[in-house]
Amino acid sequence: MRDPQELYAWEPDGIARVEEAVGAPDSAGPVLLYHFDGFIDAGDTGGQLTEQLLELPGATVARFDHDRLVDYRARRPSMTFHRDRWTSFEQPTVELRLVRDATHQPFLLLTGPEPDTEWEGFAAAVRQIVERLRVRLAVSFHGIPMGVPHTRPVGLTPHGNRSELVPVGRSLFDEAQVPGSAAALVELRLEQAGHDVLGVAAHVPHYIARSRYPDSALVVLEAITAATGLVLPEAVHTLRVSALKTQDEIERELAEGESDLVAVVRGLEQQYDAVAGAATRSSLVAEPVELPSADELGEVFERFLAEREDGDGQP
Repeated sequence: MRDPQELYAWEPDGIARVEEAVGAPDSAGPVLLYHFDGFIDAGDTGGQLTEQLLELPGATVARFDHDRLVDYRARRPSMTFHRDRWTSFEQPTVELRLVRDATHQPFLLLTGPEPDTEWEGFAAAVRQIVERLRVRLAVSFHGIPMGVPHTRPVGLTPHGNRSELVPVGRSLFDEAQVPGSAAALVELRLEQAGHDVLGVAAHVPHYIARSRYPDSALVVLEAITAATGLVLPEAVHTLRVSALKTQDEIERELAEGESDLVAVVRGLEQQYDAVAGAATRSSLVAEPVELPSADELGEVFERFLAEREDGDGQP
């Protein structure tokens, strides 16, 4: 493996700001939040939260070598052609930023497209950064599709060696072998090196996993702020408003009588309540319901959201 230092370069002004903000010997060190585009992120959970965090004022601390990490042919960046020439290129960026919350507490945010190559080198580079900047906790976040209804609270699966920071009930997983990701490898390598790590995965209803689901991003954000002490009221407010709007639109779709959607929601409510020990709710029927597939329900919701987008221009 090549020297991981070759994969990134410090921004002098940014690194100076970090060292000034957290350089005191008695400092506990900053939190690092990280999310990469390209892997499973049901409901655009991590993407929505990242968008909110990037709205905060900050400074670039380090830039990764995107030419080595990103396969342009797999994810072709956009270019603009004007009349008779190329005028711009949307260069992919994998960056580390210093951000401050509402109380001016500093934290770090690492975002960009998921590296396509050199995962081990990338994980080693992140470890170098964590150790240089004395990061006290590294936190990743995303959404996973689950057979749950949107009418029940969003569930979470925390992972890492500090998973106790996100209180949840009994784990839904024992052991599973799944496709890997750069974020997961970063978490694994940091934990193996003795660093504290936390991952938060939100359970997104499978029938809207391909659409934006602000509820999941909001729940993840609230879990992260509770675990880290960060104060991010503007992001919470924005996601809460979006979540209420999305829930209203879903309920309107149900009221309009989309039979497949109604069937899947009612069936999933029964399953959820049975597992949660609340199957005695009077509004539920005990008979099993034959549920449409995730793809079938996803198509229903994509049509619904496309019609909404055409109608008011909102995503």
